[in-house]
Amino acid sequence: MPAVPARTDASQLKGVERAAVLLMAVGEDYAASILERMGPKDVQKVGEAMAGTMNITKEMINEVVAEFARTVGTKTSLGSGSEAYLRSVLTKALGEDKASGLLDRILIGRSSKGLEQLKWMEPRAIAEVIRMEHPQIVSIILSFLESDQAARVLELMPESMRSDILMRIASLEGIQPSALIELDLILEAQFEGASSSVRSSTVGGHKVAANILNFMDSAMESEIMEKMKEFDEELGTSIEELMFVFENLIDVDDRGLQTMMREVSTDSLVLALKGADDALKEKIFRNMSKRAAEMLRDDLEAKGPVRLSEVEEAQKEILAIARRMSDAGEISLGGSGGDEFI
Repeated sequence: MPAVPARTDASQLKGVERAAVLLMAVGEDYAASILERMGPKDVQKVGEAMAGTMNITKEMINEVVAEFARTVGTKTSLGSGSEAYLRSVLTKALGEDKASGLLDRILIGRSSKGLEQLKWMEPRAIAEVIRMEHPQIVSIILSFLESDQAARVLELMPESMRSDILMRIASLEGIQPSALIELDLILEAQFEGASSSVRSSTVGGHKVAANILNFMDSAMESEIMEKMKEFDEELGTSIEELMFVFENLIDVDDRGLQTMMREVSTDSLVLALKGADDALKEKIFRNMSKRAAEMLRDDLEAKGPVRLSEVEEAQKEILAIARRMSDAGEISLGGSGGDEFI
């Protein structure tokens, strides 16, 4: 990760960089106790920021710590109002839909060990743990995972189960506390963990199902969608409309597209554009320098025929970059699904 350039004040630091500065300021013991309560992706993001945070002055550190102290002191009583404060902050930052689901997961994660432990496991290991479970149990478990992780797990499940599991995910609206407690205890027993209690949560739904499909292999994605539509055409269409596909990049604003393309390799872009329509190609050309656009056009012409699977893989790679940057607040995604579930 490139070093953070010199700054003159803390206002120039991004959110994850502020978190990194704060963790380095509080010392190893406190930082460790905070990190162990975070999810794997958040740990990675903050860890990368800590590794790359340089040129931070003492004044900037003091400003970050002081801001944190002011926020905690004025917004919550550290116990009695912390949940309400967290809900307010997340809603302002992410919107009502994303904030609601994320808050449920955070609050469940505070007391749940079995479900949370799955998030740190490799997809193949998770698939082995849940392979013999009822599809309804599998659907609940996959709804708690990050969408890309859930997609990898779903790909490893028996072909005959995939569409059934995804339909159950899309149909989930709420989980009874007793069911979550039982599921968490079962998983903890498998991991030899201590029992714990969990609270109910709204998990799953059409958006979760669509997001999981976005991360799946294109052939599997098409196969699952076809089977879902055969069983329930209305449900399949609803999920399809929420999916963010490569052609939806045309709805990203020019500045966002330019930011995203700086993260994309030329080889991946050439392959991906072999399967793109002319309108998207032209938009990408317009957001490059004249020389870079000419070189890209030449590369496309010189590339010749390529396998469809290679094109789809390159498009998935670029979409993954777009989602990551959207989650980090660096770009705003358009398209039929918008940034409500990306």
